Formats: sequence, structure tokens, C-alpha cells
Amino acid sequence: MISNERFAGIRAFVQAVEAGSFSRAAQQLGMSPSSVGKAVARLERRLATRLFHRTTRSLSLTDEGLVFHESCLRALRELEQAEAGLAERRAQPTGRLRIAMPVLLGRDWVMPQLLQLAGDYPALSIEAQFSNRAVDFAEEGCDLAVRIGLLEDSAHLAARQLGVQRLVLCAAPAYLARHGVPATPGELVQHACIGTLREGGLEAWQFQDGHGKPYGVPVAARLRLGHLEAVAQAALAGHGLAQLPRWLVADALADGRLHAVLDDYAGPGLPLYAAWPATRAMTARLRLVIDTLRANVPPSLQAAQAATGLA
Repeated sequence: MISNERFAGIRAFVQAVEAGSFSRAAQQLGMSPSSVGKAVARLERRLATRLFHRTTRSLSLTDEGLVFHESCLRALRELEQAEAGLAERRAQPTGRLRIAMPVLLGRDWVMPQLLQLAGDYPALSIEAQFSNRAVDFAEEGCDLAVRIGLLEDSAHLAARQLGVQRLVLCAAPAYLARHGVPATPGELVQHACIGTLREGGLEAWQFQDGHGKPYGVPVAARLRLGHLEAVAQAALAGHGLAQLPRWLVADALADGRLHAVLDDYAGPGLPLYAAWPATRAMTARLRLVIDTLRANVPPSLQAAQAATGLA
């Protein structure tokens, strides 16, 4: 490997040729003329070749110096091309990106954007994992994760907030026509509730009071389902009230197949993050995916106020 001293000698030699004198080369390099002269002299001793014809008024290359200068220029051009190629590689998304995401949100929102990127950038390779658990970046080799909720391991992560997952209490119009619309969470005991099973237990429904304090309400559910899509299907079929992510039933709310109730009691929701290891370099492919996700957050996931998240 070339040492700093050898490289300094080559740099001083090339600059002296370009400048036409040691003194002008010294000014351009921020060195003293004697330092430039000594660096070139050490280079000549190492090569056992005189590179310059020196007089008090002029500096010209010997035949050997001319050949060496041309070789140095080629080498420097290759270095410049290598640096430019690396910069281009960082600027253009290439290589493989491993991303982990929640199952339904990943399928319905993240994946369509990743597929668009895959079509736009043929050199970009994407490996997507679908799981509702928090991924172990070190063990599983993931570059990026889309996460819902607070980041418990945030000390080791960098993150950008993408939006907010809010819950909506909803039911089919036919159900509400038969059983009425609850006016407060306390009236839910009079209604058929469709519960969501998670890790073997029934999730409490989340609300907030008039002071913005969140609280949970346990529900007695005849239908207890372990998949959010199944809960949504049951609500659409008129089996009762269900609390679901607003983004999941946004279309059904928009076209009237479901009606939202108790919106005044709706909680603040959970933050949605793009997270990655804090020690990992921000590559062009990583930045591209993060920026794309942030630019295409649907209204049902948008935060009321812009947020930047961590780091």
C-alpha cells in the first residue's frame, strides 16, 4: 500500500509540473517551497531517477520525468473515476434492501410503493419480510423496518415518523339501524361487540376522555377473532361494532358500508415509523425508500401535525 509520504511526493511532483515551479506549487498546495522541493527530492531518491532539470529560473521534465508524469496522471484519473463511481453508486439506488413490515399494512400500503420502485430502479433489489413483531436488526440483517407504536429500542435506532395509525369504532348501517348508535363508551355493554384476539387475549378498546387522557374499555365479545381482516368482514356483515385501524376500513367508511361512531372519544393513535440501525450508513437505496414512504402517506395515516420522529 502506498504510504502518505510517497503519495505526498507524487502530489508535489504533479503539482510542480502543472505550476511550472516549486514556489507556485507550494502556494497551491499550502506548503512551503522547501517542503515541496524536499518531497520531490525524496521521490527521486526512491525512484533512483532525476525527474526535473532544475535551474535558478526554470523547471523542466527529464525524459524519465515525462514518462512518470504521464503515468501519474493516468493513476490520478483512475482515482478520480473511482471516487466518482462511488459517489454515483451512493447517489443511485443499487444493491439489496431488506425491509420488515407489519403484515396487513405492509401488504396494502408499503408493498405497492416498493413494487413501483423496483420497476423504476432495475439495479435495486428488495427483500421484504412480513411480521407483526419487532424485528431484530442485528440478528436478521434487516436494513429498514416499518413499525407501529413507540420504539422501545430507540437508543439503537434512527427513525423518521411516517404517520399515525388511528383506531375507529365502526359498524354497518344495518346494525346501527337495528340497535342504535352508542352515545358514550359506557353504552357499549348494550351492544354486540366484535373483539380482536392478540396473543391469546382479547384486546381492550382504546378511547380518551374529555381531557385527552387515554383509557381502555374491556368488551364482552361473542365474536372473538384473531385477524383484523376477519374483524372487518364481521363488521361489514352487520354482526356488531368493531374497533379497527382507520386505514384498513377507509374505503368502507368513505363509501358508506361502515359508519364511524364515538369519534369524539377516539384516542390519539400510535405513531408509524420507518426505523433503521443508528450505526448504519444512509445509502441511496435506504434514503429512496424512506423518502418514498414519507411522500405517499395516505390521508388515513397522516398525522395531524408534521413530525420528524427520532434522529
